Amino acid sequence: MDTNINKTINAGLLAYGMSGKVFHAPFLQAHSGFNLKAIVERSHKNAVNDYPNITSYNSVDELLNDEEIELVVINTPNNLHYEHSKAALTRYKHILVEKPFTATVAQAKELFELADSVGKQIFFYQNRRWDSDFTSVKKVIESGKLGKLVEVHLRYDRYRNVIGPKAFKENPVEASGLLYDLGPHLLDQVICLFGKPLSFHKILGKNRVGTLVDDYFSIQLSYPDSVNIFVTSSMLVVNPQPGFVLHGVNGSFIKQRTDIQEEQLLAGMKLTDPAYGIESESKDGLLTTIDAEGNKTEEKIPSEVGSYLPLFEAIYQAIANNKPYPVTREHVLTQLEIIES
Repeated sequence: MDTNINKTINAGLLAYGMSGKVFHAPFLQAHSGFNLKAIVERSHKNAVNDYPNITSYNSVDELLNDEEIELVVINTPNNLHYEHSKAALTRYKHILVEKPFTATVAQAKELFELADSVGKQIFFYQNRRWDSDFTSVKKVIESGKLGKLVEVHLRYDRYRNVIGPKAFKENPVEASGLLYDLGPHLLDQVICLFGKPLSFHKILGKNRVGTLVDDYFSIQLSYPDSVNIFVTSSMLVVNPQPGFVLHGVNGSFIKQRTDIQEEQLLAGMKLTDPAYGIESESKDGLLTTIDAEGNKTEEKIPSEVGSYLPLFEAIYQAIANNKPYPVTREHVLTQLEIIES
């Protein structure tokens, strides 16, 4: 890591549910450039069991008023991202915001202006760019073995046929529903690979009994050279479909949506464990190509090693050494334009 050892950034989490415990705290703790100083815990005080030196605050305001904290992780419910981001920026904090960044393009632009006015940076937590499955797909595309791409499918499915307990996801409040929940992951992966589409067509569905929000979406995105990309997500898929299906003029690549990091972290595995981020061989992708003579070749493509630590390294480098963060404002605005439309 190209880390400026003279700079330690104090960080704070606004919540210590699953996302704080799995997706943020272990990486802030593991990266030598960060000091995980404080966490907001409104009721149960559990963080001290994992981080004995942590300060546990009772409210968001208490943490934001801590002048030693430079970076605040906004990992509260979707409908509070805008409110908490604005509050943190007005207290001169850098912020790392979970998806969706905001509910609307207008909110996003307002926060960008505020960040610029106070001289602080906004980072977008699009961790799925660092999943083993996506990095494997990206490597295959960059290899050129598929030739010119013609059709690309990305899926992110679950089977949950009952209404879930999280009100901010299941009630028709700001930024609720499946499109705001999983849409940012899929769209960011597409935008990361292909940029802004020429056009798009979106379908939403409500299929579970009693649902008040969308639990299905499919978006077709058109790109130059007749490349068509389809992103789909459903809450009612019993038999998971491949997460990535790519067709090019020279072949096809099929890959299951897999990333073992969440499972390993929930089980208590440390980032230093040699097995961390390594998928089993059963998760290998299948690359099928045809040469000029019409001979077909099938090749198993092992999964890349997954790790979210490079995301936190990118944040560190942006704050400490003013290096560009890979998830840009333009990427997020394109994503929100599609979701909000």
